[in-house]
Amino acid sequence: MLLNLPLAGTKGAAAVLANAQTCAVIGLDGYVIQVEVDISPGLPAFNIVGLPDTAVQEAKERVRAALRNSGCEFPLRRITVNLAPADLKKEGPAYDLPIAVCMLLSSGQVDSIPEGAVFLGELALDGSLRHTKGILAMVSVARDQGYTSVFVPTIDADEASLVEDVQVYPVCSLQHLINHLRCEDEITPVSDDLWEGMDDNAGHYEMDLADVRGQEHAKRALEVAAAGFHNLIFNGPPGSGKTLLAKCLPSILPRMAQKEALEVTKIYSVNGVLSPGNPLVLQRPFRSPHYTISNAGLVGGGRTLRPGEITLSHRGVLFLDELPEFNHTALESLRQPLEDKVVTISRVSGSVTYPASFM
Repeated sequence: MLLNLPLAGTKGAAAVLANAQTCAVIGLDGYVIQVEVDISPGLPAFNIVGLPDTAVQEAKERVRAALRNSGCEFPLRRITVNLAPADLKKEGPAYDLPIAVCMLLSSGQVDSIPEGAVFLGELALDGSLRHTKGILAMVSVARDQGYTSVFVPTIDADEASLVEDVQVYPVCSLQHLINHLRCEDEITPVSDDLWEGMDDNAGHYEMDLADVRGQEHAKRALEVAAAGFHNLIFNGPPGSGKTLLAKCLPSILPRMAQKEALEVTKIYSVNGVLSPGNPLVLQRPFRSPHYTISNAGLVGGGRTLRPGEITLSHRGVLFLDELPEFNHTALESLRQPLEDKVVTISRVSGSVTYPASFM
């Protein structure tokens, strides 16, 4: 006699192959990733394939704890998670939520997910969703690829709503999302009126050139440099006000247009320095690295090819205080970005191009 036994820990539902969409970020560009979960008979195991890094591999423990603490059952079978395309390296914890959703689908604890939806977010052990960097870049590519809705952590909903023509659903916890998928407690999309009233706060700088008294020749030089976005060098004795005047320079630069603000916000989001309470960068960046900075810290690079200070100062000001103290190699590496307004970083692991239009 042949018996079709139900999957252990799935309330009698048969396991099926499930898939959902998420996104990855390489450089400043996003890529749509398909998450596939297969639950099959065998000894309990949880494997993730598709070039995952350490943070993605650790998603196994986060997803397991989040499912149990959200009132769901974790399947005690052989679980295989595939992140496609398999030749694209996956980094970061943003895959936690789509993996959990696919496991719920495969085990029958959730019937279906909305068509054209993308899931992004890191899970805490109690099932809540944490801040995830790179949301703006990932939502942008989802919109460009034709997806109509994204589910993101509540703390990142305002950042995601900067992208037009896509519905953003703020998710505070895995249980919150499960109730929405079961049509028990639907999530209301956030409004896309974040741009309204933003211009009122764009012109308030902590250091304003209008507050500087004297130094008329230096102030005139700042005005000429700001008008043409020219480079400027200060030379004078200590205490003459060189650093103060340089910090006041962003206050006389033109306000950033919407496109420029989105460019800067995307850079800060990908680099993980965007404040969750301030989802949109409206003021011109002002970066002042110490003279002990390395070449990779100034231009960009490292193991994950992160943006450097010249990219973080895009559309703003890069101030090199005590210029002669900087490493000669680091200063020479500024030659090409100053001319081309972009910097290309090539390593064995890959090549990325970052914007670098600064003064």
